[in-house]
Amino acid sequence: MTPSSNGSAAGKSPEAPVHSPIRPVPGLRDFYEDPTVPVASGEARSLRQARILADALGPAGPDRPAATVLDVGCGDGSAAATAARVLNGHRIVGVDWSQDALRRAAPRLSQVVRGELTGGGLPFASGSADAVLFSEVVEHLVDPDSALDELHRVLRPGGHLMLSTPNLAAWYNRGLLLAGVQPVFSEVSLRRIHGRPGSQVVGHLRLYTARALREFVAASGFEVVTVAGAPFHGVPRPLRPLDRLACRLPSLASILLVHARKV
Repeated sequence: MTPSSNGSAAGKSPEAPVHSPIRPVPGLRDFYEDPTVPVASGEARSLRQARILADALGPAGPDRPAATVLDVGCGDGSAAATAARVLNGHRIVGVDWSQDALRRAAPRLSQVVRGELTGGGLPFASGSADAVLFSEVVEHLVDPDSALDELHRVLRPGGHLMLSTPNLAAWYNRGLLLAGVQPVFSEVSLRRIHGRPGSQVVGHLRLYTARALREFVAASGFEVVTVAGAPFHGVPRPLRPLDRLACRLPSLASILLVHARKV
């Protein structure tokens, strides 16, 4: 800086207050690299979607080679490990961009790979995967359109997409909204929960109804085969029978499961 005639730095008044350095605000990447942030889905819904995918793929055997299944956003690998129990003989690859998640997933899976969901960031050739598990990832994304474009790219023609995400219009959320309460699964801050039941921040940025999710997946180049419902492990125990009953009507279920095929 060039000193001014009064001895202070040019352009700065000697009376100007001195501010403390601004502390950087953690971004989304910092949030998801935090080992205290949950990265696992509930076992019941992981098993349910794995069974849907197993029925679509069929068992591996002499007349049917093993399929390559990418668990994109594998988190700690627990969902893929659950799926492996019913995906007979098929090859499951865990994919995540969080190094912390991949460290936790490595003991559970035979192969884990770091990859991004935008700009061709998945380290797989186009059309190389037979199926993609996309378990409760889409609600965390800033750009879900580019993410589904990337999943569409790596899937072979006719390949299977098995996507799950919380339901904005779950049966209890309808009642909460009528009462003026923030819906479960929705978050207005990455620091703490405001205005709704619960206390754990998990970084949800987007929520879908069954109708919106079906339309979104179809617009991304997939044919929706089925939409099913799954229960949520966070529902209070006395209400769990009702939550399981709501799965019969996916538009009311806690969790939405979409099976789609690349067209």
